[in-house]
Amino acid sequence: MLEHLTNETFKTKVFNYEGSKDWKFEGTKPCVIDFYADWCGPCKMVAPILEELAKEYDGKIDIYKVDTEAERELSAVFGIQSIPSLLFIPQDGQPQMAQGALPKDGFERAFKDVLKVEK
Repeated sequence: MLEHLTNETFKTKVFNYEGSKDWKFEGTKPCVIDFYADWCGPCKMVAPILEELAKEYDGKIDIYKVDTEAERELSAVFGIQSIPSLLFIPQDGQPQMAQGALPKDGFERAFKDVLKVEK
């Protein structure tokens, strides 16, 4: 299932940016974070794709959403300028950001190439 993150839950499940400047992933499996807003058309196109992928990759990848309107500080930390912005975070290694709406096969390719996860 998709989980909506607040600033506080982000710090415990993904990265405590207040406690460290060096990237240290807090999660137990790779994840994707969708930075979105309710009024954003492309974000609305991505939402059902992420719902579908959350079911297909259940137990392998965590899929999170961050409302950029409600979580302005968190959006600022990651320099979110345009939405949707998608942060792909592998279990080991550096996260990678993608901007704009991706088709389902684009997500699957990123899951395989960046997150090293396949169905």
